[in-house]
Amino acid sequence: MTFIEALESENIDQIRTFPKADLHNHFVLGGSREYILEKTGYEIKPISEPLKSMSEMDAWSGKYIGDRFNSSEGRKLLIEATFYQAKKDGVTILEIGEDVWGLGAFFNNDIEELINAFKDAKDRIAPEIELRLQIGLSRHCSIDYLLDCLSHFWGHKEFYSIDLYGDELAQPIENFIPIYEIAAENGLLLKAHVGEWGTAKDIITAINALHLNEVQHGIAAVHDENVIDYLKEHKIRLNITPSSNVLLGRVPYMAQHPIAKLHRSGVDVTINSDDVLIFDSDVSSEYLRLYQSGCLTAEELDEIRLKGLGKI
Repeated sequence: MTFIEALESENIDQIRTFPKADLHNHFVLGGSREYILEKTGYEIKPISEPLKSMSEMDAWSGKYIGDRFNSSEGRKLLIEATFYQAKKDGVTILEIGEDVWGLGAFFNNDIEELINAFKDAKDRIAPEIELRLQIGLSRHCSIDYLLDCLSHFWGHKEFYSIDLYGDELAQPIENFIPIYEIAAENGLLLKAHVGEWGTAKDIITAINALHLNEVQHGIAAVHDENVIDYLKEHKIRLNITPSSNVLLGRVPYMAQHPIAKLHRSGVDVTINSDDVLIFDSDVSSEYLRLYQSGCLTAEELDEIRLKGLGKI
């Protein structure tokens, strides 16, 4: 059976047997609820209806996550749960990492301990997965604070990329230029969350300011043909999370998701999970939901899968 046939038969178990990438996964919320339940006896329930605001998402996080995993052991459990989930889902390239503040909070300001936590979990649970270790930044933090935290990360070749996330309006994107200049000098792939809540213009502003290689979300680009052309010309990839966009009210229905127009216009897009524990959708389910909704054909979805794996 091919991946296309698995989609057409709507066989989620078969879909999960095919290799795929997950390039937009926040590991704290990206793991297996079954694994967490087995290890802790604690059940994390996903949302079932679209949220009306980010405050509702924060309320969910406070109820089900809160400070339950705010220890070195708890953090490592969430890392393990993410590898367990990825392995079960057929993910063969997984890009995840720790927020810079987590180094002091959970890993004793020991960068080797942090790196080894991810590598050890991968080796024990899913040695076949290619781990792309990421440095995470929150827009809510001051630049001086972030630079101080990042001093522990620079020069460690284990890190593949850097990503900026959080409220797109928290502070001007230009404030992060000094950080991204150093990240580029360190050979990191440059990414940022843009165009989920912001505008198409915000995407171009961020790409030009930070010299981004890839954009997390970026779905607002669909509203401006000039931005679509820019993404194509400069070969900027959008790492999209469809169910997250629907359940956060950024897209009304899966059938209307902008990924279809973006892909058909020639923009490089990938399909990813975002927060499995909240949205109850792994990467295989994302592919199936896009197919079942009629948003994309099985052939188009297979092309996106293969591009994400670097096969075409």
